[in-house]
Amino acid sequence: MPSFIDRVVLHVAGGDGGDGCTSIHREKFKPLAGPDGGDGGHGGDVILAVDPRTTTLLSYHRSSHRSAGKGTPGMGDWRRGVDGKDVVLPVPEGTVVKDDEGRVLADLVGADARVVVAQGGTGGRGNFSLASSKRRAPGFHLLGEPGQVRDITLELKTIADVALVGYPSAGKSSLIAAMSAARPKIADYPFTTLVPNLGVVEAGLTRYTIADVPGLIPGASEGKGLGLEFLRHIERCAVIVHVLDCATAEPGRDPLSDLETIEAELAAYSERLGDDNDPLLTGRVPLMERPRVVVLNKADVPDAAELAEFVTDDIAARGLQVFTISAVAHTGLRELSFALAERVRAARAAQPASAAGLAQQREAARPVVRPAAVGRRGKEDIAVVRPINHPTEGRVYQVRGEKPERWILQTDFSNNEAIGYLADRLATGGVEDLLVKAGARAGDAVLIGAVDGGVLFTWEPTMTTGAELLGARGTDTRVENYHRRTNAERRMRYHERMDAKEAARQELRDEAAEGIWTDASSWSRGGGDDDDGAES
Repeated sequence: MPSFIDRVVLHVAGGDGGDGCTSIHREKFKPLAGPDGGDGGHGGDVILAVDPRTTTLLSYHRSSHRSAGKGTPGMGDWRRGVDGKDVVLPVPEGTVVKDDEGRVLADLVGADARVVVAQGGTGGRGNFSLASSKRRAPGFHLLGEPGQVRDITLELKTIADVALVGYPSAGKSSLIAAMSAARPKIADYPFTTLVPNLGVVEAGLTRYTIADVPGLIPGASEGKGLGLEFLRHIERCAVIVHVLDCATAEPGRDPLSDLETIEAELAAYSERLGDDNDPLLTGRVPLMERPRVVVLNKADVPDAAELAEFVTDDIAARGLQVFTISAVAHTGLRELSFALAERVRAARAAQPASAAGLAQQREAARPVVRPAAVGRRGKEDIAVVRPINHPTEGRVYQVRGEKPERWILQTDFSNNEAIGYLADRLATGGVEDLLVKAGARAGDAVLIGAVDGGVLFTWEPTMTTGAELLGARGTDTRVENYHRRTNAERRMRYHERMDAKEAARQELRDEAAEGIWTDASSWSRGGGDDDDGAES
């Protein structure tokens, strides 16, 4: 089994955000000192980063599910939750990232290239951050948002200076083994290479990489054989080398027809590339305009040497440089290696200039944004409301928008105050106005989000009333009426109490002086006075 994997489907999931906290601060002499619930931690991201030590996508082929860490919930005493850990996945240079619909998300070229493929969820807000001048003691918090879950496709496009193309068994693997230290599988029977092979060649002071692309056949650009699977490995090369088999025994094949067939397949594949072949977007020379070299291989066979000598002039007449070699006998390799080094040096020298020109063209093509005059700027709706037929509920009004759907995820529907806060957000954001414009009435069914997984409820328009009839949401009368007295107020209240006590004592003394009541201690123990005893 080959261990080179250049295309995988990866299932990634960002970490969920932690929930906020609902808490009231309490300490000595401050039994109700206001909300102190902290926010939840954010979820971690899944990041792809170029690693020079990574050469294959094999690890993701064996383990295709990767997820980041979750954020922890908030806590009391204004303590925020801990953020989830990011997951950094190393990939080889030249990896192209696509979404499940085939759109290119990133082209990772360069040692520092990285991209976030799954974002973590935002942590929920605690009741401390939800407090305001009108909502001094919220009895609820917001939930953390779930992390992004998606499927992405990783495609590895080999970054090599020279690409060897040709029919199967043309001698490409033997050539790369003879020119470099690479040791691909070579046998004396017809077969095709199953994985691209990379080798490093040194010619004088120039060092360049050479790639052995698996054999191509007619129709490879349409998906026949292994063509489409490995044609992408020549997209980034600077020089294309046609390796032609001069000793083939197959009927209908000769070096000229093989060259025309492979050129036709490359031209067809170049058209399939579309924007990926645009020099203004990629900064690279189009595929069919890159320098080409023709190598007539297997010259150690007598008949092959005669055929190579016969077709050399015809190929040279097409403007292509021709080299007659034998990968087995190692003849003609030195001239070939130095010629390829010269073309690689020229391509490298032109690359910085083309990159600078590309930057200038992008700068010149940068759009100029002119904002509309004040008062003429159109207000963009927060959501789109339209009536649909629900599978189970019949006619409902569906609300689709980033903010309303995010608010739904943040709401704890087991808390009535949180539901009221959601209603306030929907009313303030203009969702209720959009429902009215769409024709919704009180009692109609409203769906926020997708049909599968959305929240369905019966709509009742928000009613406003006076504060004397209905208190504001998120208020606590214990906190509203709580007031800590100052020292001056305490002294004043103390003197008022002392004055009231002295006034009461003076009133008692005045009544005693007037004889309204007598002191009980002067009474006899018999329970009567002396006059009554004399009469008895």
